[in-house]
Amino acid sequence: MTDYIVRATAANHQVRAFAATTKEIVETAKNHHNTSPVATAALGRLLTAASMMGSMLKSEKDLLTLQIKGNGPIKGLVATADAQANVKGYVHNPNVIIPPNENGKLDVSGALGIGLLSVIKDIGLKEPYVGQTHLVSGEIAEDLTYYYASSEQVPSVVALGVLMNKDNTVGQSGGFIIQLLPDASEEVIKHLEEKIQQVNSVTEMFEAGKSPEDILEMLLGDLGLDILETIPTQYHCNCSRDRVEKAIISVGRKELQEMIDEGKPVELNCHFCKEKYEFQVTDLEEYLK
Repeated sequence: MTDYIVRATAANHQVRAFAATTKEIVETAKNHHNTSPVATAALGRLLTAASMMGSMLKSEKDLLTLQIKGNGPIKGLVATADAQANVKGYVHNPNVIIPPNENGKLDVSGALGIGLLSVIKDIGLKEPYVGQTHLVSGEIAEDLTYYYASSEQVPSVVALGVLMNKDNTVGQSGGFIIQLLPDASEEVIKHLEEKIQQVNSVTEMFEAGKSPEDILEMLLGDLGLDILETIPTQYHCNCSRDRVEKAIISVGRKELQEMIDEGKPVELNCHFCKEKYEFQVTDLEEYLK
């Protein structure tokens, strides 16, 4: 198992925690979308968060989508995950190149600019749940921390990181989400705050050879860490010709007739994996029937 998520509790169920390593996911996304280093870092952080948040979903058919729209050159990001921690995503402008930030790191915040973070949960109700907050930093981890506090009233710490190699391959990727449950004591909160302050960078910990289990042990070991399960996570696109056919049919008779009248094959590309699907005029005529 290359990429995986660890789910745990601590302090007699006063804290719940998730930690993930996602290097293969981010490398796969980079290869699908041919992203620049800063676009890879931005999308990688969002995919890492989505994989962990997807694994929190209750029902097998539930879906989670994280969407960021900003006024920076990257324009926006989308990541979608299911309850099995299958994740996929894309960048609006995958080729963006901007100078490093003042710390010499990839400037994800500068690439995103000012904008909105939307968390969409399709949990089988008539309408999906949509929570929305302004980007507080554009660094994604801080934005999700703010989302949890303001929209779900769950005090959380989110850390995400992607380290790129000089040859534009992914060196490290991963993160953690630690959440305080309603009965968390002041003592537990204080202890956790002190531990979090000792963390410089999640990618530094991965570079030093730490696993997701090691990271949770470092942060929560003193609080009686209880690792509940290990969940595989992967970049997985569930597009198929059948699904694309249904999408074409759903546009309606008028639009289908217009496509037929043009007399040319229609080619559709999947946003998430770049798979191409071509439909001949004869196919379109069948769908119209």
